[in-house]
Amino acid sequence: MESENTLRKISCVLIDDEPLALDVLADYCGQIPFVEVRGQFHDALAALAFLQDNAVDLVFLDIHMPRLTGLQLAQLLPAPGPRIVLTTAYDTYAVRSYELGVADYLLKPISFERFLQAVNKVRQTLLPTPAPLQDASPTAPDAMFVKNEHRLQRVAFDDILYIEGMKEYLLIYTIQGKILTLQSFRRVEEVLPPERFARIHKSFLVSLQRIEHLERGKVQVAGRLLPIGDTYRDSFAALIRAHNQL
Repeated sequence: MESENTLRKISCVLIDDEPLALDVLADYCGQIPFVEVRGQFHDALAALAFLQDNAVDLVFLDIHMPRLTGLQLAQLLPAPGPRIVLTTAYDTYAVRSYELGVADYLLKPISFERFLQAVNKVRQTLLPTPAPLQDASPTAPDAMFVKNEHRLQRVAFDDILYIEGMKEYLLIYTIQGKILTLQSFRRVEEVLPPERFARIHKSFLVSLQRIEHLERGKVQVAGRLLPIGDTYRDSFAALIRAHNQL
């Protein structure tokens, strides 16, 4: 029988001025049985007013917000305050965040696995006998969110054909069209399911289920021949063999 500590839920508040970013966090929280969302805020000052009167265990906090930044808000929270997990598209504040003693620092786009890791890390500080990570029984994510102009756009994994690198940008080719995002291959590869996608070149990443055929040194996806780079040739061949596609 589970103990009272194991059953105890973690109360949290979500703060981000982008509605879609809040939707992502709320969806992730909804997949974890021991997490309870007490509030969602687009405005940092409204969130501060709530937190001054309501104690919670954890705050997911965006850094770049109008009027009051996430770092400023963190310093204004009453002591002893909640654990803080920063969520941001920028990695330049990592040192400053750890000076503030935050529990974790999540870079957008945030994968569910990375989100769950942060929650479990906080839970271990709150509960003397935390439940194992797998007890959350999460549903595997089927999409990612990418920055597109001034919004976060949902991109379903099933819709992705391939991704092309263009200097600091990525061009995501989907069955609906193209999406240009300021993002790195490294961050996207952390989010995409490795059993469904493969890097074949320094400039190309493909969906395995969208490959139409392979020929010497190239793969065809959506009618376009894409090169297989020497660096990725052996690992890609092994992946294809593992999927019984040869």
